[in-house]
Amino acid sequence: MKTIKQIADEIGVSKQAVFYRIKKPPLSNILQYLMTNVDGVLTVSHEGETLIKEAFLFETVKAFDDKQPSKHLTVVDGEIIKLLQENLTFFKEQLQEKDLQLLNKDAELVIERQHSRELAEKITQLADTSQQLQKGQMIQYQQLIEDVKKKSIITKFLEITHLKNKI
Repeated sequence: MKTIKQIADEIGVSKQAVFYRIKKPPLSNILQYLMTNVDGVLTVSHEGETLIKEAFLFETVKAFDDKQPSKHLTVVDGEIIKLLQENLTFFKEQLQEKDLQLLNKDAELVIERQHSRELAEKITQLADTSQQLQKGQMIQYQQLIEDVKKKSIITKFLEITHLKNKI
């Protein structure tokens, strides 16, 4: 955490210039969550400090592009380059981390797809087996019915034959 005075000294501007900049939207909207007031001293988090420096960098670049002489350019130059390099390094690291996460997710998806294929194949095999069992049971049931019918017919025939013999 740094004070407004410390930030102003680092970028070579007055404390009032920093206050003027941080009171204007959109910077003021963002910084309200990155600043704290302790015993009347306004301190800024590292993220807030970076935003303030970038706001002055934008102004310095604009002034340079307009070909207006700027005393900030020489004072802030090293600090700006350092800040940009830190940001670049940070973003490169995050990009590498995200790339690695994506590769891991891709590998997980390949494994999950293979697992899904295997399960689908097993389900198909189980369905085929179930159909074969049902078909076998139906055949057995039909044979049983036929056997019962035959036995019933034979029993009736024997009964009739037995009755005829009695008469």
